[in-house]
Amino acid sequence: MPAAAAAMSRRAPLAVTAVLTVLLVLTTPAPPRAEAALSCSTVYNTLMPCLPYVQSGGTVARACCSGIQRLFSGASTTPDRRAICTCLKDVAAGAAGGPYISRAAGLPGRCGVPLPYKLSPNMNCNSYVADTNTQSLSQIN
Repeated sequence: MPAAAAAMSRRAPLAVTAVLTVLLVLTTPAPPRAEAALSCSTVYNTLMPCLPYVQSGGTVARACCSGIQRLFSGASTTPDRRAICTCLKDVAAGAAGGPYISRAAGLPGRCGVPLPYKLSPNMNCNSYVADTNTQSLSQIN
């Protein structure tokens, strides 16, 4: 057996072991970590299909309603719910005084998503908590 072939046969098990180790590391689930609250960019991107309705009225797109439903059903923690509220409050502050705010405020109702607050620049987002038993949002009095 030539020297090169002998060296190659000795390295083959090492290469296989290295590949298997990498695959094992890549397929092993990471330990659970504390999730950060949703970002405003996530909220805005999810609600982007609602923009034509908010700007012009008319028919609410199905993608808008499914985005609203997905956003609120997926936000099961108090920090997530408060983050959504804060993002919406910021949008409301920028749209205050025009027809946009009233159209935007009516979207959850048009889409069948009950919210305990009306979209406005004056919402107190720290007064809302997620009720994990009912997957709903409650206001602290």
